Amino acid sequence: MIGRRGRPQMQTRFLLPGYDAIDKSRHSARAGERNVRTPSERRISLAIAVFAACFALIGARLVGLAIIGGDDSSRVAAIDRAAPIQRPDIVDRNGEVMATDIGTASLYADGRSIIDAAETARQLATVLPELDVADMTAKLSSGRAFMWVKRDLAPRQQYAVHYLGLPGLDFRNERKRVYPNGKTGASVLGMVDIDNNGTAGIERYMDRVVARSDRFGVPRFDRNRTVMLSIDIKVQHALTDELERAMTEFRALAAVGIIMDVHTGEVVAMASLPDYNPNDPMAAPEEARFNRATLGVYEMGSVFKAVTLAAALDSGKVRLDGRFDATQPMQVARFKIHDFHAQNRWLSVPEVFVHSSNIGTAKIALQLGGEEHREYLRRFGMLTRPQIELPEAGSPLTPARWSELSTITTSYGHGIAVTPLQVVSAVATIVNGGLKVEPTFLRRNEAQLGARVISSEVSQTMRGLMRMVVAEGTGRRADVAGYPVMGKTGTAEKAENGRYARNKLITSFISAFPANDPRYAMIVMFDEPKPTKDTYGYATAGWNAAPVTSRVVARVAPLLGLRPATKPQELEMLREAKLVSFEANGR
Repeated sequence: MIGRRGRPQMQTRFLLPGYDAIDKSRHSARAGERNVRTPSERRISLAIAVFAACFALIGARLVGLAIIGGDDSSRVAAIDRAAPIQRPDIVDRNGEVMATDIGTASLYADGRSIIDAAETARQLATVLPELDVADMTAKLSSGRAFMWVKRDLAPRQQYAVHYLGLPGLDFRNERKRVYPNGKTGASVLGMVDIDNNGTAGIERYMDRVVARSDRFGVPRFDRNRTVMLSIDIKVQHALTDELERAMTEFRALAAVGIIMDVHTGEVVAMASLPDYNPNDPMAAPEEARFNRATLGVYEMGSVFKAVTLAAALDSGKVRLDGRFDATQPMQVARFKIHDFHAQNRWLSVPEVFVHSSNIGTAKIALQLGGEEHREYLRRFGMLTRPQIELPEAGSPLTPARWSELSTITTSYGHGIAVTPLQVVSAVATIVNGGLKVEPTFLRRNEAQLGARVISSEVSQTMRGLMRMVVAEGTGRRADVAGYPVMGKTGTAEKAENGRYARNKLITSFISAFPANDPRYAMIVMFDEPKPTKDTYGYATAGWNAAPVTSRVVARVAPLLGLRPATKPQELEMLREAKLVSFEANGR
């Protein structure tokens, strides 16, 4: 062999024993001769196959444990360590955030890794003093694979626990629901539990309708979906503020306020007081978490007269120029019906309504007829549970047998108990042209009116009559300069132990504004308001619910974009309702 420098080189080949035989064998195999495995090669292949099978079984078991767990305790641990529930934001009709999620940390323990339960509990109590050392020691000694120590830690608490360096403790990233506006809108929003599951209000509605569930029933929400409510947060704040002031002023046990768009049924504000802070709902008493606006049912008193009169006029059995005898109390069986503002004379139909005559209204209902009166109540939605998004929807209490006495008492709002939401929905139907309103707490982009309940002509007449109640009747204190209000007062004695308590009242004022072109219906209600020096010892609706209505309208009308009305517009409305001459004569 010649090297690169031209020098001959010797090629040395070292042969190992048996080399020739091996080389020949390989050569024979390449030539297509049969290759026979040796016993050693077969044993190696078998060992590899066994090991591969074992590893495959172990891997499959680990995957199974991670997904569904082994026994019940491990399954619970797997579920508890699942991804936290992340709920979509809730915003008001203008996009203002009313509820959102933030990240937080929760502390849990693995009892199998705890070295000294008593010492661990003692050290935890130094940074989390709210923990009971004895209870925590017993808990950590149980040996359970997963147990919560404390949920929803503040960042400083998480850092302090982490700094202790205790074995067997770890953190889980969770989602916490926060409500930036505190109590404002709590009766609509509802609340969630410690696991971020909705338990009331729109939060519960989201779990039932908006969310899908995984195999364990845990809600799974579309993170990109935002729930937009019909609520206007500015109007909501104004309504709540005025009701809180009034509760203090009149020392009432509770208060309710609802404002609704008469064309779409959207609830733009709703308050039930006393209320609670959904950021910490359990800090409030149980009665504060009761939604009086949609779940509570009440005998509403004379506000029902608007429904009775609208039904009677629409039926054609009662005419606007009709007259009814109210010269003396009306005797029905062993009951005697009186007028609070007794006129002791014959009254025209407008006078019956403006003076809120129980006697006149009862006779109007009898002339309409019990069955037809009941049918109109059904059409107005007074006899069935309202179909709304909130799970807190009360069912009305109606007479077991619809007798003549039932027709009389229900005509002026006794013997039948309904929710304030049902009443304000009926008012919206009366003033919007007579079409049924279906209330909603979700924003609608267009009107969604139902079947016709009363004619548009009767609706126009009722607008004029309700305006006269405010202009000259029991609702004078509800009026607002520039934003004329129309409405009806209602004062009902509370039923206790089968009797009516004369000194315990439910007062309310139903209204719509502006009267010349009604856009919004409202109800303001108080539970057991007390008389004051300024009310001259009276505790009826004209002295509390009516003036509060005035204060609310004055604040919210500009927020709702309403322009002030003029006096000629108001007179034109009364002229269309054929009530100008009645107003001018002053009865």
